[in-house]
Amino acid sequence: MTSSKETATGGQIIAKMLKAEGVDKFFGIVDGTYLQLFAHCVEEGMQMITPRHEAVAAHMAGAYARMSGKLGVCIASNGPGVANMLAGVAVENVEGNRVLLITSSRRTGIAYPDRGGAYQCFDHVGVIRAMAKWSATCAYAERIPELLRTALRQCYQGRPGVVHLDVPENLINGPCPTVPIQQPSQYRNTRPLAPLPELVDRAADLLAKAKLPMIHAGSGIIHAGAFAALRETAELLHAPVTTSWAGRGVLDERHELAWPMVHIEANTALRNRADVCLCLGSDLGETDWWGKAPYWAKTADQIFIQVDIDESRLARNRPNDVAIVADAGLFLQLLTDALRTRSGAMDLAARQTRVVELADQLAKDRAALDQMLEVPAEPMISCHVPHICRQTFADDAVVVFDGGNTAVWGNFYTALLTPNTQLSTPHMGHLGAGVGQALGAAAARPDKQVYCLIGDGAMGFNMQEIETAVRCNYKVIFLVLVDKAWGMVKINQMFALEPVKEMFQTALGEDRKGTINTDLGEIAWDRLAESMGAFGARADSPESLRDALTRALAAGKCAVIHCDVNAEAHMMAPGLMHFKAMHQEPEGE
Repeated sequence: MTSSKETATGGQIIAKMLKAEGVDKFFGIVDGTYLQLFAHCVEEGMQMITPRHEAVAAHMAGAYARMSGKLGVCIASNGPGVANMLAGVAVENVEGNRVLLITSSRRTGIAYPDRGGAYQCFDHVGVIRAMAKWSATCAYAERIPELLRTALRQCYQGRPGVVHLDVPENLINGPCPTVPIQQPSQYRNTRPLAPLPELVDRAADLLAKAKLPMIHAGSGIIHAGAFAALRETAELLHAPVTTSWAGRGVLDERHELAWPMVHIEANTALRNRADVCLCLGSDLGETDWWGKAPYWAKTADQIFIQVDIDESRLARNRPNDVAIVADAGLFLQLLTDALRTRSGAMDLAARQTRVVELADQLAKDRAALDQMLEVPAEPMISCHVPHICRQTFADDAVVVFDGGNTAVWGNFYTALLTPNTQLSTPHMGHLGAGVGQALGAAAARPDKQVYCLIGDGAMGFNMQEIETAVRCNYKVIFLVLVDKAWGMVKINQMFALEPVKEMFQTALGEDRKGTINTDLGEIAWDRLAESMGAFGARADSPESLRDALTRALAAGKCAVIHCDVNAEAHMMAPGLMHFKAMHQEPEGE
């Protein structure tokens, strides 16, 4: 055992503790204020991955965590580095990704509080605490191990999010008393949280006796890695599965019990018909219509069983009949055991008949959507891009959706065929995050294809990261749908301004036919990619897109395909009226 009188640096202690947690990759930009941290992390065998903007490091860490099931770690340096990181903190915390952010701050004695005029100094913790799951600073070298253990506990307690520890530069780079490095099981729970057995039995009784049970699955299924257990439970019950936007694809969408969220009317019909709902790891947020009528059955007409790792999430938006605090995966394992002993109570034939009736709406909806693929247009209609990508890429390729209308088109024309193969920001709708998410997915799954469907507006936020992909040998393919506009804003302005255009003569021009500041200029995304060492190509038709994808895959490196799409059609993304309705409060009971 090492003597407590021996010293290391604070950065070395942090590195050893991260190594004990199984961290093998971390994301950030090199800086002298935490030299002893990243140097010792690399010395311990961890790979440092450096983007060109700190916010992208956070997006990479969040995507890496979601795709790998490991802890995502990112770092940022005091002052401007932390300021740049803030957008990533907000997004990854709201999206519920397990991220540990370690930042440096100015030396002890001049910060917390600012002595006055300190260089590159602001209240990191005060700002981040308001947007993260947990945030604290360390004032003494002796407390680094204790506070990092606290931070790591926070990473694994309840709903995942961003956890932040701020350490002064002189403590990271200066002497720190050595202590024995504890294993994770010595300071935090490392086993799935088990449900109370009596609640499992109660849920099994209700589900077995139901006329038509359904399952609503959120990203809690992803964090639990409970894809096989979810499928087994659904099949045992013959229960259709709806999902949150974040949970899309937890069940292969070709499965007869999968109710893809893009079929909104079919989801509404099912949610009103089911007499028992098992809700797993979902907030039932705004894009789930808050769990309210008329999009869901009234509470008096539907028994609601909610399972969540975080007790504070239970019954926030819809009352529970059974509230269960547990890991979704472990709960499903115990539930399936309980259901097998109740198989005689289930009228599966009657359930199958009801499911077939409801599935007719899915088929009709899909057929109506696919008619758009036959519409002739020059340049191509936006739906062709995700449709052709789905035909081209492997079933287990990771797809990233980014942008306003582009993300809508992408979702509506991309079937998710393998669990946990999609990334987006469904809670924040944050433009530009998809670039970092795609790189994080490539870091997590180097043997899988990764492609990103992104609007030209969104791509403009982080286009410099193409160089990062080239440098790191990430073979991500970016398909930039180019309408040269803030398309979703433009269509909203067109509808909103139509009745009152006479009020905006100066803003709209003399003919009052325009919109206000919604148009963008031309960027040759293919040529820009080539300037950074990536493969570039341009497509304006289904045929040229197929050819460009073939060449991009053959190039064996990061690629960017500039996709010219019909700008007017691009604005009319499918389901927009439903999305508008989501922003109105449902009628409720």
